[in-house]
Amino acid sequence: MIQEVADVAWSTRELAELAGTTVNTIRHYHRLGLLEDPERRYNGYKQYGVPHLVCLLRIRRLVELGVPLSEIGTARTNGDVPPEVLRQVDTQLAAEIERLQRARADIAVVLRDGAPADTPAGFESVAPHLSAADTSLIHVYTRLYDGDAMKDLQRMAEADHDHPVNAELDALPADADEATRQSIAERLAPIIARNLTDYPWLNDPSAHLSQGEQATTQTFVDAVVALYNAAQVDVLGRAAKLAIEQVRRSDP
Repeated sequence: MIQEVADVAWSTRELAELAGTTVNTIRHYHRLGLLEDPERRYNGYKQYGVPHLVCLLRIRRLVELGVPLSEIGTARTNGDVPPEVLRQVDTQLAAEIERLQRARADIAVVLRDGAPADTPAGFESVAPHLSAADTSLIHVYTRLYDGDAMKDLQRMAEADHDHPVNAELDALPADADEATRQSIAERLAPIIARNLTDYPWLNDPSAHLSQGEQATTQTFVDAVVALYNAAQVDVLGRAAKLAIEQVRRSDP
């Protein structure tokens, strides 16, 4: 038990205020065995002394450095935090700093382009022009394709986002008639054909998949069916078939 200094008796709340922490934090440290329980007054209230304050401040200092509470418990037993633990913490902090720097850079781009905050990285400039379905599908793509593929998809979006046929597809009602569907598919097909030619991996994306091929295909199909109405799905299918035929005819 920590020996109390005479005439010093702080309550849990007073100790928390002195240490710049909270009562709940002190209780948590007690539960973990990091801070010893003090003696109690005649009325049952805890009475903390200077040794408790010093112990608490030492714990808080190690927490500020990022030392895990489990290692702090070991340090109290063995006297100090081993250098290898500090090196590990430093490595983790470096990674966190890098993540925060990326986040700040992404926020700057979001603010610059007026994009929604949850826009996938790299698509900020086109996000304001994309439909909710297209943006949602891009979110799904981030879990299906690797970084190189996502950069190519970003280039495709930048090149095609302002084409009038995209707006027509976005506004297509589920009960669109045959002529309207076929017209949009025929005008959408050249865009898809160009992308298939410019980015050959689209014909066989296996080298750029983050998930298994079967899982990727099923997830893509499920996403398209869920995000687009029946007429839009029909047009996308027709346009894809027409685009493949166009690419085949253009091959020598």
